[in-house]
Amino acid sequence: MKKIIIFGNSGSGKSTLAKKLCLKFNLAHLDLDSLAWLPITPPQRKTLSESTKEILSFMKNNKGWVIEGCYSDLLQIPIEDSNELIFLNLPIEMCILNAKNRPWEAHKYDSKEAQDANLQMLINWISQYEERSDTFSKAAHMKLYKDYKGVKRILTDNFSDEFLN
Repeated sequence: MKKIIIFGNSGSGKSTLAKKLCLKFNLAHLDLDSLAWLPITPPQRKTLSESTKEILSFMKNNKGWVIEGCYSDLLQIPIEDSNELIFLNLPIEMCILNAKNRPWEAHKYDSKEAQDANLQMLINWISQYEERSDTFSKAAHMKLYKDYKGVKRILTDNFSDEFLN
């Protein structure tokens, strides 16, 4: 059974690719955005132990899955049980374009207007990907990819899904 981890910058197409893989292979989908944050304003991360419990529960309840996100710390939790890793390493300009063109994410925002109100902050966040040194950074993602011992691939655009066949 497939157990796939997808990661990359915000706007790189992680959720879109995850949905395609889940449909093709009948896998469960976990978007780490759905469990990484407390439901408060301003946003604040849950503790690593809280998120870990939710990730382990998801893995226990699903034989095959795709777990996706930009959180290299959270991705360490399922990495030993995964059998494939996909790093969406798109140019920053492409991630920004994707973010501008993304449909309303109802699981994250109350409305399309609320999502669009957050767009400039998101663009700024995406633009800092290569400069940051946190769990969301390109450096952290490169290390995750480099250290992985199983089947892995880097995609540099959103058009390379011929491996879905």
